[in-house]
Amino acid sequence: MSQFNVHSIIEGCLNNNRQAQQQLYQHYADLMLGLCIRYIKAKPQAEEIMIGGFMKVFDKIGSFRQEGSFEGWIKRLMVNECLMYLRKEKKHKNDLEIEIAYHEITPSQPDTGLEAGELLKLIKSLPEGYRTVFNMYAIEGYSHKEIAKTLGINEGTSKSQLSKARKHLKELIKKYEHLS
Repeated sequence: MSQFNVHSIIEGCLNNNRQAQQQLYQHYADLMLGLCIRYIKAKPQAEEIMIGGFMKVFDKIGSFRQEGSFEGWIKRLMVNECLMYLRKEKKHKNDLEIEIAYHEITPSQPDTGLEAGELLKLIKSLPEGYRTVFNMYAIEGYSHKEIAKTLGINEGTSKSQLSKARKHLKELIKKYEHLS
């Protein structure tokens, strides 16, 4: 099993083959850690969540129906793990503020010369509620309806959080570019 073959790796994982599990982990770990870090600010917690997410992948791999992308399926599991962590943290800290939306958003793209790593740092600095919705919508491709269902909020709240995240991010970019 020197070359990565999704179907044989899945088959191996279904049979609890440790080598297949290790190959799957090594193939997707960096990508999934990047995903977790977009939701969770602290890298040690993001790593814990990612590892827990992989445990769930191995546990639930039998539920992958070979429809769509396997990578996409893993991403969904990881996003859900991140959201469960954020919900748990919210209960303990009670600092995730989600507001009711009263207006529609007008999307716009900031024109910036930022490198991807610099932009990721700015995204990570967004307040948790803004960052979560921004990641789900702009990066993961969830619809507002899916975000609302997943987070237990209404669609208007999702749209509002995205609008506020974009506005906040634009301000951060302006400050960053002014300092550069």
